[in-house]
Amino acid sequence: MDKLTHFDADGHAHMVDVSDKAHSARVAIAQSAVQMRPETLALVTEGRAKKGDVLGVARLAGIMGAKRCADLIPLCHPLPITKVSVALTPDPDLPGIRIEAEVRTTGQTGVEMEALTAASVAALTVYDMLKAAEKSMTILATRVVLKDGGKSGRYEAAP
Repeated sequence: MDKLTHFDADGHAHMVDVSDKAHSARVAIAQSAVQMRPETLALVTEGRAKKGDVLGVARLAGIMGAKRCADLIPLCHPLPITKVSVALTPDPDLPGIRIEAEVRTTGQTGVEMEALTAASVAALTVYDMLKAAEKSMTILATRVVLKDGGKSGRYEAAP
């Protein structure tokens, strides 16, 4: 296993110095899901949720989350994000909402944390928008499924 870069020689947490790293195009895609009862999912798909447009609000929350990642995760670098997209798809087989967040930048460090934050905040927002109908919803399987760019190159998660 490689050395953990967020710790110095004395074992203290620190922000990694990326000054000497080359700028490169970087992308990360993260996924999450919110599992719920079929009748709760119907509130979303039929537009009957009391708080309004669940998917629209969650999409915006995910975008905002990606932009605020460095404010939430102590050792993340503030990055000039060039793209954030968050897709929320109802899935009756889950049943629930599948979430995919894509983040892009050109810079010296990757955007995996921004993509994970976007997917997580979108999932939390789905929960918030629907908790009056169902408190037993479960947020599942939040993970990076693609990362590309930088010295470490490309990573794709197994399906």
